[in-house]
Amino acid sequence: MITFPNAKINLGLNIVERRPDGYHNLETIFYPIHLEDALEVVPLTGSTQEFDLKVTGTPIEGSPEDNLVVKAYRLLKRDFDLPPIHIYMYKHIPMGAGLGGGSSDAAFMIKLLNEKFDLGLSIGQMETYASQLGADCAFFIKDRPVFATGIGNVFEPVELSLKGMYIVLVKPVSSVSTKEAYAGVTPRRPTAPLTELIRRPIEEWKGCIVNDFEPSVFVAHPEIAAIKDKLYDMGAVYASMTGSGSTVYGIFKESVPYVDEHFGECFCRIRELE
Repeated sequence: MITFPNAKINLGLNIVERRPDGYHNLETIFYPIHLEDALEVVPLTGSTQEFDLKVTGTPIEGSPEDNLVVKAYRLLKRDFDLPPIHIYMYKHIPMGAGLGGGSSDAAFMIKLLNEKFDLGLSIGQMETYASQLGADCAFFIKDRPVFATGIGNVFEPVELSLKGMYIVLVKPVSSVSTKEAYAGVTPRRPTAPLTELIRRPIEEWKGCIVNDFEPSVFVAHPEIAAIKDKLYDMGAVYASMTGSGSTVYGIFKESVPYVDEHFGECFCRIRELE
């Protein structure tokens, strides 16, 4: 059985306050997009191994035990009699890019195991399991646009559709650590609620729907700022860094040909939005 975990973008990202536990409360819109990994599970027979993980596509550093799909499997295995399994993953979503690829893989692993082994989990139960693996993991269970608050783990559905528009994603070679991104942010509450701003025509988003990580990240990484400028030069109606970076996206009303030639060695993709 195979499934295709998809990425997400942030439409606006406000860091509103620092919490007593050291984390930050934020406000953002999560919007799913069709940039996908592939994930397959096959029973592992005739072996004493608990699992076997094979990753193709973009290499993933670290131990298999640290991979979120393995953690998702072990999390469910505590409560269900799951058999040993082969896990095959084709990794296409860039890592450390603000696109939620690892969180999506974990959530889709929960959904895949639930379906394949007839676990009978409800949407709410799967969201509860996913929330134990990462703040935004539970978003990918329903995989619909939401207004996210808290540490990115409290969701409220939003009526928002960018269907028929196009998104250009550009991931530069350079990366931005979450620690670096937060170190440059001074928490503040926005002057206008993001839930109101997002209702405006997309042509009005520029300048009012912002990502609070951008000012400090752009100073430290001017090549990322240059990507955003280039997307606007190419005709984007809205452009932003997603998450804490380093991917920048531009939303266009029409398809943009030959995007690769504009951004050198960067990872570039164009997708139609739904």
